[in-house]
Amino acid sequence: MSTIELAIIGGTGLYKLADLQDVTSHEPETRYGMPSGPVRVGTLDGHRVAFMARHGEGHSVPPHKVNYRANLAALQALGAQRVLALNTVGGITERFGPRVLACPDQLIDYTWGRISTICEEEGTEVLHVDFGEPYTRSLRQAVVAAATRAHVALVDGGCYGATQGPRLETRAEIVRMRRDGCDLVGMTGMPEAGLAREMELDYACLAIVANWAAGAGPDPDEVITLQDVLDNVAAASAGLPALLKALLAG
Repeated sequence: MSTIELAIIGGTGLYKLADLQDVTSHEPETRYGMPSGPVRVGTLDGHRVAFMARHGEGHSVPPHKVNYRANLAALQALGAQRVLALNTVGGITERFGPRVLACPDQLIDYTWGRISTICEEEGTEVLHVDFGEPYTRSLRQAVVAAATRAHVALVDGGCYGATQGPRLETRAEIVRMRRDGCDLVGMTGMPEAGLAREMELDYACLAIVANWAAGAGPDPDEVITLQDVLDNVAAASAGLPALLKALLAG
C-alpha cells in the first residue's frame, strides 16, 4: 500500500476535498467498529492524501456520537501517520473572530461520557501519554510555515475549548471558558487529539472560526444562523487548498 502523506478529517461544512484526484473509497472496519463514513484516498498535487468527514458526508453523526477511535484507526490502517484535523469553531477572544483560520497550540476538555482512550477494553495496555503539548509540535510548525509560504492568513496559537454539544453554549459558559483561557470553542477537539497521541499519530488542528461564541462578539444579542455559519466557513476555508498544497510540498 502506498504511503498516505497526510490524512485530513473534515468538520462541519467540510465534507470533501474538491481538488482530490484519482479517488478510491475505503470503509475499513476497525477493532473499535466502523468509522463515521468512507475514507476517500487520492492524490493532491501528486501527493497521496486521505480525507474523512468526521460527522459523515451527510452530517448525520453528532459530536458526542462520533466514533473517534474508529475514525483514527481507519486512517492509521490505510497507512496514515500525520493527521490534520479541520474543526469548525466559535471565537471567544478578539483575535479569533468569524472567518479567521487558526492553528491552536493548547486545549481544555469540557466533554463528558465519551470513550476517550484506547485503554477502555479489559486486558488492553494502560497508557499514560504525555499530553502537556496536545498537538504535535513538528506538524503544527509545518502547518504554520505552509500558511506563510502560501500567503494564507493564519493565527498561530490559541487555546481550543472542547464542549459536549450538540447544543451551542450559554453566555455564562463562554464567560467561564474565557476566564479559563480559551480562545476558541468547538465540540470535536476531544477526545480526538488525545486518542491520536495514544495511537502515536502526529496530529494538529486547523480551526475554522464560523461565528462568535455566545455573547463574545461586538453584538452580544447576535443570533447565529446556519447560513451565516456556512458562509463564514466557506470564506475562512478559501485559502485551504493553497495551504494544503504548500504543506504537502514541504
